[in-house]
Amino acid sequence: MALEAICGMNRMPFMRRFDDLQSEWQQERLREATSNFENPYALMAPPFERPAENLPKILSHCGIRMDFDHGTTTLGFKYRGGVILCADSRATSGQYIGSQTMKKIVELNDYMLGTLAGGAADCVYWDRVLAKECRLHQLRYRKRMTVDTAARIICNISTEYKGMGLVMGMMLAGFDDEGPKLIYVDSEGMRSHGQVFSVGSGSPYALGVLDTGYRHDLSDQEAYDLARRAIYHATSKDAYSGGIVRLYHINSTGWRNICNTDCSELHDSYCGTGHLDKKKDHKDSPDKDLPCSSGWTKRKLTEDNVQTKLETV
Repeated sequence: MALEAICGMNRMPFMRRFDDLQSEWQQERLREATSNFENPYALMAPPFERPAENLPKILSHCGIRMDFDHGTTTLGFKYRGGVILCADSRATSGQYIGSQTMKKIVELNDYMLGTLAGGAADCVYWDRVLAKECRLHQLRYRKRMTVDTAARIICNISTEYKGMGLVMGMMLAGFDDEGPKLIYVDSEGMRSHGQVFSVGSGSPYALGVLDTGYRHDLSDQEAYDLARRAIYHATSKDAYSGGIVRLYHINSTGWRNICNTDCSELHDSYCGTGHLDKKKDHKDSPDKDLPCSSGWTKRKLTEDNVQTKLETV
């Protein structure tokens, strides 16, 4: 064997052992599977189309159940003070809560943020790629990447991997030379500019609150309260949303994290004892109407009192 090694005969194909060939094949497969370490845009395609739809059908023959259910609540809106982004922090795997501290608002650069909704792995991976592209763009051209350029990059990625199981719906918000921007991009290749967006399983509940209280001339404190209230009501109605409510504000000076509040604290603020104390105060002072009251109850009581007096007479 030593003479074969010296002469190089052990490297000839017909002299190689099966174990060596097997290990080389495994290393080659591993190199192909991890090609995104060198090129982040080179991912291995799944063995069939639309894995979220077809994989459960294949596994049903084996008696294995795999749920692709996922949920979240993220929202964003533009107003006169800039852009507000707010999101919960619950990550679910089917009917199980995987994490209560998931960070669903990602800092791409000092003036741009992105939100996560859909598959956590897909959103986190491509947000990291986008953050790297933002940094490279700033180093190459000596200026920040615009929100439209970042949205176009994600839109091109979504179009390239369309039908391959990519599940992603994100908002990109920032402040550039054209002012505040809010763009929605999803895994179907859709790219849409707008004033108000909400993404996730709890978005119908959040949009109900936003449609009621949103105005473009909101003050900063009113905008903060509206965003927190919308996410809170979504977490109270949607089982897939919850945890910590993270609030970010973007303006001409960049983004800043306003607060990270637990849903239980928001429940105490909006539906706790403070609300009941206000009701008691209103009872003590009958001249003041309760919030959201139409006045019908007061008129009805007055009519009943008149009717009682007439019957007494």
